[in-house]
Amino acid sequence: MNTTPVSLLEQLRQPDDQGAWERFARLYTPLLFSWARRLGLQDQDAADLVQEVFTVLVQKLPEFQYDRDKSFRAWLWTIIRNKWRDDRRRPALRPLEPGDEPVARGAGPGGVDVLAEAEYRQQLVSRALELMHTDFQPTTWRAFWEHGVCGRPAAKVAAELGLSAGAVYSAKFRVLDRLRKELQGLLD
Repeated sequence: MNTTPVSLLEQLRQPDDQGAWERFARLYTPLLFSWARRLGLQDQDAADLVQEVFTVLVQKLPEFQYDRDKSFRAWLWTIIRNKWRDDRRRPALRPLEPGDEPVARGAGPGGVDVLAEAEYRQQLVSRALELMHTDFQPTTWRAFWEHGVCGRPAAKVAAELGLSAGAVYSAKFRVLDRLRKELQGLLD
């Protein structure tokens, strides 16, 4: 992942920034797929819908102006829901399989109530951490994970890893700082 503090949304305004688009796709594909499944689509149709959404995003994101007073998540939800509605007008989509449960289709704040704010944040943070994992030395990552995520005392983690407690705190700070930079403007 790119370590520049420039927001990913700003990087996407440059149509030839392939790295930013790859990063955005790696970060958002699982979330968009989850939303598509929650709309009641089977895996294949959900994947098709995600591809259609990315086609729209490739056109729209270069002109997109992030507004801190508005929700990027709601904007994405609007796009996926509109594409889903368009597709439902076509007869090609397969019905749900037995046992599949579509989500309620009501609208909440900003038009998004299908995926609660906490779940949106959890999915995005989890995916970003998964993508960032290889960008850190294994000891740094383990120190962060054990202390920052698992909540183990820094002194115990330090003893296990042959580090000082200060190094464990530093690892936690570095990973969290990087995470904040990676998700800047995306957690509205």
